[in-house]
Amino acid sequence: MSPLPPGIRCFISFSREQWYRTFILILTFLLYTSFHLSRKPISIVKGELHKNCSRVKNIEQHHYTTLASSGDETFSNESWCNWKPFDKSNYKQLLGALDYSFLCAYAIGMYFSGIIGERLPIRYYLTFGMLSSGFFTALFGLGYFYNIHNLKFYLFAQIANGFVQTTGWPSVITCIGNWFGKGRRGLIMGIWNSHTSVGNILGSLIAGYWVSSCWGLSFVVPGIIIAFMGIICFLFLIEHPKDVKCYSPSNDMQKKYLNGMNGFKSNGHILKALQHENQDTQCLLSGKENGLIPGTHIVVVNTDTSNGNGMSAISFFGALRIPGVIEFSLCLLFAKLVSYTFLFWLPLYIKNVEHLDAKGAGDLSTLFDVGGIFGGILAGLISDKLRKRALTCGVMLLLAAPTLYIFSAVSQMGLGPTIAMLIICGALVNGPYALITTAVSADLGTHKSLKGNAKALSTVTAIIDGTGSVGAALGPLLAGLLAPSGWNNVFYMLMTADACALLLLIRLILKELHFNCVKQEDSAQKTRRWKVVCICLLVSFSVNIRKAGRSKIVKALQNRTKEH
Repeated sequence: MSPLPPGIRCFISFSREQWYRTFILILTFLLYTSFHLSRKPISIVKGELHKNCSRVKNIEQHHYTTLASSGDETFSNESWCNWKPFDKSNYKQLLGALDYSFLCAYAIGMYFSGIIGERLPIRYYLTFGMLSSGFFTALFGLGYFYNIHNLKFYLFAQIANGFVQTTGWPSVITCIGNWFGKGRRGLIMGIWNSHTSVGNILGSLIAGYWVSSCWGLSFVVPGIIIAFMGIICFLFLIEHPKDVKCYSPSNDMQKKYLNGMNGFKSNGHILKALQHENQDTQCLLSGKENGLIPGTHIVVVNTDTSNGNGMSAISFFGALRIPGVIEFSLCLLFAKLVSYTFLFWLPLYIKNVEHLDAKGAGDLSTLFDVGGIFGGILAGLISDKLRKRALTCGVMLLLAAPTLYIFSAVSQMGLGPTIAMLIICGALVNGPYALITTAVSADLGTHKSLKGNAKALSTVTAIIDGTGSVGAALGPLLAGLLAPSGWNNVFYMLMTADACALLLLIRLILKELHFNCVKQEDSAQKTRRWKVVCICLLVSFSVNIRKAGRSKIVKALQNRTKEH
């Protein structure tokens, strides 16, 4: 018999469950990439909606000059090349209003989205959100083709898009939380969360391709892409491992049985215990992840009832009582304020400082997202190694504030230093943001105080991301108000936000450090106790030996006396 080809050997070396997990990881990555891809065009198109008309190409200028000389008042002023209503002197406030309307709607909708998402099938809910997002994203671009110059039209498109885009994050994070356990959650989600930066990069490149020639397509094409991915979601998304009869790592009760922490064996004793509790059982092949005990079959508890998993969905205030939810939510508010200010205003800042066109500024701004990919992966890897989420976020926030100041100074020195600082700033700014929205949210959504209630994950995620979205709405708005007085004021605002985010984590950081010290003290105390126990055993053993020896001597003497 000939040996199997290497590719086939690699294929069959993975279990059915591992293939499903890989598929879900890739699918949800692509789904949320399309969400961010559709959010990015507005930051690229800003430079085209209002630009310096003196730098427009001579041919185009000659064309409009001819129209102006013919008596057309539309082209007879200095803002002849701008798109109404963004041709006025307060254009920065108007462009900031577009950002604020989207992000404010997103922040408000997020609080309701998680609660609604827990009560509806994820696949249907996410599909609806993606199709609607595609429609409203394309609607903004249609204003170019139909020559619409009404500010209310663009504000409506942004507000509606902000509401429907809230369906994305709670859905995908709940799906990932269902499929992956806590073992390497930081690293896995750090890699997975690079969809944010990948989506921003693709959105910048797609929008930048058409921004100078036909900016309407900068919105229509991303809208078509996210709608197409919505159809893919409907056809292929698997919400929970139990839907395809795979083991669910998020079930704490299953983990207890599988790891043998209850003191039973993996077959007979568990089966008797479960039958005594009148619970349904099912047999699944054992996996290798998280140190599961080997065996031909493992009995897994199936606690499902009519509501889906035997437990009701957690309330909003019940989720707030989970330790750490409030601190991380408020921390994300300031972290997301910084990140989204860069997301929406960085291309315009680069255009003004480096004197590039809209396409060049958009392409250069993608380096910030490249740094964000490395920052998210690094934050997840470090937090997994140290088992300290708050400390990892705190250190990165501490380094981010001075880095922002350096970037504001270096960006005026030339293109080379700007490129280097964009990558570094992207890593330090997006690292904590990525860690909190993924691994931290999933950890808190499956906190031990919930006693295995998996229904809390979507609500906790929505609370954390919704609070963060308030900061995401405030950041671009404040940037729009401060930018006319100088870009330095914008950077001071961003540094202050980073400092506030760090202060909010101080209690959790101290708690993690104290827990580590207590753990070390406990281990030292246990070592001392074992030493005392060993010494006592040795003393007791030696005393018993002496007693036994004395009793033998006494008996020998007694026997001798009897013989005499």
